[in-house]
Amino acid sequence: MDRPLPMNLTLWILQGLLAVVFAYSGLAKSTMSRQRLIASGQTGIALFPMPVVRVTAVSELLAVIGLLLPWATGTARVLTPLAAAGLCVVMIGAASSHTRLREPWAVAANVLLFAIALTVAVGRFGQLG
Repeated sequence: MDRPLPMNLTLWILQGLLAVVFAYSGLAKSTMSRQRLIASGQTGIALFPMPVVRVTAVSELLAVIGLLLPWATGTARVLTPLAAAGLCVVMIGAASSHTRLREPWAVAANVLLFAIALTVAVGRFGQLG
């Protein structure tokens, strides 16, 4: 059973925000060269070989689908909080990378995205029972 409207609406807004951010990031990482990614601000990829960057891109794009479709369709709804939890893992890696590169603003963005993804994961897991 869904929570009251304000909580459900809040989670949908957060899911949409994550979907937009990670659709952009995943598409960029899957199509751009290393140099172009770094020039566009995705500096955290500098520490990883391109195959790892491409796998991360695919993971982000799959997470976008998982954030939206299962909950919207009511099919395999557990995939939505799992997708959000997966993005938490991605943000831990990103924050670690940006910390090593001494990029505090990027780390702050990673922490914010982690918090949003964690909120979605906890909120949607709570709605499964």
